[in-house]
Amino acid sequence: MTVEIKDMTLDKVAIGPVSARVYQGADFAKGPPVVLYFHGGAFLESGPRDCVLAECLAQTGAIVVVPDYNAPFGGVFPQPLEVGFSIFSYLAKKRAGLGDRKSQLLIGGEESGGNVAAGVALKARDHFAEELDGQVLFSPLLDPFMGTTSFQMADGIGMRQRWSEGWNHYLSGGVCHPYAAPRLCSRLSNMAPALVVSAKDDPLVDEALGYAECLEKAGVMVRSHVLAPGTGWPSIYGGTSNQPPSYKDSVCRYFSDFIRDIRIQ
Repeated sequence: MTVEIKDMTLDKVAIGPVSARVYQGADFAKGPPVVLYFHGGAFLESGPRDCVLAECLAQTGAIVVVPDYNAPFGGVFPQPLEVGFSIFSYLAKKRAGLGDRKSQLLIGGEESGGNVAAGVALKARDHFAEELDGQVLFSPLLDPFMGTTSFQMADGIGMRQRWSEGWNHYLSGGVCHPYAAPRLCSRLSNMAPALVVSAKDDPLVDEALGYAECLEKAGVMVRSHVLAPGTGWPSIYGGTSNQPPSYKDSVCRYFSDFIRDIRIQ
């Protein structure tokens, strides 16, 4: 499906106007899923950018909104989360002309954006539980201790120092709230269904799967997938990869199946 990309301003968000890039399939059907999607960048980057995974989701018929969530107040917790939650609250109430009343509303993100998405999903559970239909987490950066076995691969793809700097920046306000480090959260019941995707050659695979397991133990519906090595998956967050990307069809299939499953649920 051809994807149309446009820039817009979400000008009625409670915290003030936020710029966003919207990915929308040209032939989307009635009631398309609306995904509020947070870009990666190790908590350090802002500004509109091309987002490969957002385009993948749009190719399935979803409308994907990628906000510049670090721009209004910077990238130190809790500011990105508060911006993200304000946008979610606005979309939950008004939809900003995106989708229609039958559209499911999901939150998603990759790497550090996956962290923000998980944090917003936690806060949504606490304040707008019935408004969030699902969360989509691609290699979420969830554990500030960076101590998992798979994280040892971070040096090999050139990401260890960047992630260390990113965590130091994000938590420089001196707060490590569960919304900031969802992998450490002990209260996960009643969360929205989750799709979690990683790869065997992804340094973040252990924390992604660990979070998926914790959600499942809390009674949350989870669909987790681990891509084979060699798909170029680490390139989604800027990791060095010698392989051309070959994960897009899988991502589209995982997301489409997830949408079907939560509709059935």
